[in-house]
Amino acid sequence: MEHLIELKNVYKIYQMGSEEVHALDGVNITIDPGEFVAIVGQSGSGKSTAMNIIGCLDVPTSGTYHLGGTDVSTMDDDQQAEIRNKMLGFIFQQYNLIPKLTVQENVELPLLYAGVSAEERRERAVRSLGRVGLADKRKNLPSQLSGGQQQRVSIARALAGEPSVILADEPTGALDSRTGREVLGFLQKLNEEGDTVVLITHDNSIAVKAKRIVRLQDGRVIYDGDASDPQAVVRPEDAGDEEVGA
Repeated sequence: MEHLIELKNVYKIYQMGSEEVHALDGVNITIDPGEFVAIVGQSGSGKSTAMNIIGCLDVPTSGTYHLGGTDVSTMDDDQQAEIRNKMLGFIFQQYNLIPKLTVQENVELPLLYAGVSAEERRERAVRSLGRVGLADKRKNLPSQLSGGQQQRVSIARALAGEPSVILADEPTGALDSRTGREVLGFLQKLNEEGDTVVLITHDNSIAVKAKRIVRLQDGRVIYDGDASDPQAVVRPEDAGDEEVGA
């Protein structure tokens, strides 16, 4: 079976004055359709850089990235935007909803930019809102919803594009712990229904909700395996260290 996501020997190198910084240092990651994977690491680990490359927001300095069998590692901005709109659904920490638009209009907006007809936009938006339990809120404004509900609207917006991958960047970062658990529950439910979910987080307690953890440190993969394995969360040399920052 062809991998949905394949990063092969990926380096991302930044020039900081006379010094080279290796944000990613020879990373190899594969993700198959239907997986729920958390990419985890402390501040400076390379997880945000990995997310930007997986999300077609940046390209590697060297190495290759295939998304759905297509090599996107050498694409220009326009080509990246096209494959991003077609294959990826984004969920952000700050929900990025437009205050003056209704919930349904917010969900429809990316489809409008993609040239989807008005009727199909409405059908997809209503269906997506139904999947996150908010069909009855579609005429509300974002300000009339709780933080958790607003994040669920952003999940619906990601789903409406019928993406191959849902990419969730610290999706519970702006929520209290109880509401955060609810949002994670929705991501788990979507995965159980067949969606591929890639979760980016610095928080071990969130990462273990995925089925698989890829842990980054200093731009390298130091663990890739079952989220329930104790090694997924604590390595002997890390014991006693506190996670910091995103």
